[in-house]
Amino acid sequence: MYYIDFLTEVHHRHRPGAYLEIGVASGKSLRLAECRAVGIDPAFAITAPLDNDVAVFRTTSDEYFNRPDPLQATGGQPFELSFIDGLHLFEFALRDLINAERTSSPHGVIIIDDMFPRTVDEAARVRHTDAWTGDVFWIIDVLARYRPGLTVVGVDTQPTGLLLVFGLDPSDTTLADHYDEILADYRRADPQPVPDQVLQRSIVFPADRLLESELFEATRSAETPAAIQANLQRVAAARLGADFVTA
Repeated sequence: MYYIDFLTEVHHRHRPGAYLEIGVASGKSLRLAECRAVGIDPAFAITAPLDNDVAVFRTTSDEYFNRPDPLQATGGQPFELSFIDGLHLFEFALRDLINAERTSSPHGVIIIDDMFPRTVDEAARVRHTDAWTGDVFWIIDVLARYRPGLTVVGVDTQPTGLLLVFGLDPSDTTLADHYDEILADYRRADPQPVPDQVLQRSIVFPADRLLESELFEATRSAETPAAIQANLQRVAAARLGADFVTA
């Protein structure tokens, strides 16, 4: 499934009350939002028709989240769906994930694009190919190591896969607290040592199977992050089995 088609289905199924997008580009994914949407991109060039309730900020995500109130544009409503497709470098994607979770509802879902490069060249930190994912794939390992309460699922979308993060806890500061340590461990010189399971997509699920897994419904199953996380783990184990990419 093409990733835009998958995102369309996620919007229909999850029905977020507020949507965040980091990396707007032409606006083809931002236009999918059926709720109040915030788009962040220092160099957007929107060509897609936007007739939804959108606020677009021509700034970097770091600058945006350093504002006194990043949720001012939503009237204070936390994000319930976030799509991260900004600069394809590990440290930037990690900061975007940290900030997106901090401003999200526990019922929210974060989707990260370009998580499954098809070649080592595509995964380079210094871009030298037409198609480029950068080294954001390291986030998979980081979440497995530092955030065991999350439910993290790889999705086999075209062209370069997605990672879905469920069970958010806006009060958890683990990743921020260990940020420098994480960068020291995971930021590598090119060529990147991309794990075979990432290149071969052996840890991803077909898009249809994920959409039918009831994980989106499970995000609404309780009120506290701990209870939501427990329900998500049960649903993921039952519907996806033991092989899903869990943190």
